Amino acid sequence: MKQSLILLILLGCSLSAVAQKTKPSDNPRGLKSAELGAAYFELRTYHCNESKRPDLIRRFRDHTLRLLERHGITNVAYFLPTDSNNNSLTFILAYPDKASREVRWNDFANDPEWKAAAKQSEANGKLVARVDQTFMTMVPELSREIKKSKGKPERIFELRTYHCLPGKLEDLKVRFRDHTRKLFERHGMTNVVYWQTVPRDGTQPKLVYLLAHKNEEAAKASFDAFRKDPEWVKVRDASEANGKIVEKVESMYLTALDFSPLK
Repeated sequence: MKQSLILLILLGCSLSAVAQKTKPSDNPRGLKSAELGAAYFELRTYHCNESKRPDLIRRFRDHTLRLLERHGITNVAYFLPTDSNNNSLTFILAYPDKASREVRWNDFANDPEWKAAAKQSEANGKLVARVDQTFMTMVPELSREIKKSKGKPERIFELRTYHCLPGKLEDLKVRFRDHTRKLFERHGMTNVVYWQTVPRDGTQPKLVYLLAHKNEEAAKASFDAFRKDPEWVKVRDASEANGKIVEKVESMYLTALDFSPLK
């Protein structure tokens, strides 16, 4: 009886030690889809050195995605631009919150397996010339989840970034909430997700969102019809009664890579 009691105590101590060593980064699945609405997102664009993008894609497919997930970082989407002259790769990651981003990214960057994979992939030269990085949070009044395709249709994505005039971001979000998204859907466009940026310099955030289209030709036809829609014209004019809202819009068409969770 005494020996059994001692064994139970020792077993309890061992389990406690294991529990204390377990960190959020030990969860290989990263965030669950239900948690993405409250997540902290990172949009990264890698501008590749000449002829190196295939090597970068291979490194993501064979190593990077798995190692990111090992450290609790969620792979959201991986894209290539449809423009053949654009030698970049854009991807989106998610973290539970802002505080966890540095910890988890540093754990990944210092993982010996990642270092070995990166070194091997760059044996014949560096793959990436420049990295663009944007942090974002989901806009709750515009989207609470990331809408994935229900089937397996081929589609392209459009990444759109709105630079607002000073003090006009909230007006833009109201217009999207009450009118624009519905009108997009009317004209054959799929609302996927809406974010706003988290600027490090204290400037006004930008609105960033993803639409999905059947193809580029369909996308352009949809936007042409949307811009001419009398309801849109009326809504736009009413929302800009006190001045224009948007200073500049940037748009890029993207296709999802085969290993992208969002397709």
